[in-house]
Amino acid sequence: MPTAHNSQLKLLGDYIRLQRRLANLSLRQMAELAEISNPYLSQIERGVHEPSMHVLRSIARALNLSAESILEQAGLLERDPGQVPTDAEAAIRGDPRLSEAQKQALLAVYRSYVADSLAEDGEGSSG
Repeated sequence: MPTAHNSQLKLLGDYIRLQRRLANLSLRQMAELAEISNPYLSQIERGVHEPSMHVLRSIARALNLSAESILEQAGLLERDPGQVPTDAEAAIRGDPRLSEAQKQALLAVYRSYVADSLAEDGEGSSG
């Protein structure tokens, strides 16, 4: 019987696989960039192995993603409760053409771009 933890590992693996494919990387290329073995990356993508914090950071670096987006997908980092969802997030969540894993991947990418933009703007002034 699947547990919430197993479901979270599966979502994380799906997210990593989707990001790898979006980056046009083979499993072997991605494993090399992340400095982990092919079988280990495959196990992570299939949700059968829980990666360490170090491995998650290596994967994030290899995918040019923020470590926060990977950690959020792993359930190791909670989203700021004061952060207000945007219309873009609502549109992604409400699109019936997307699977749950695709929605989570798009939301994580969107949030990482927003975070990068806010960091570039200093205090996040609008404009």
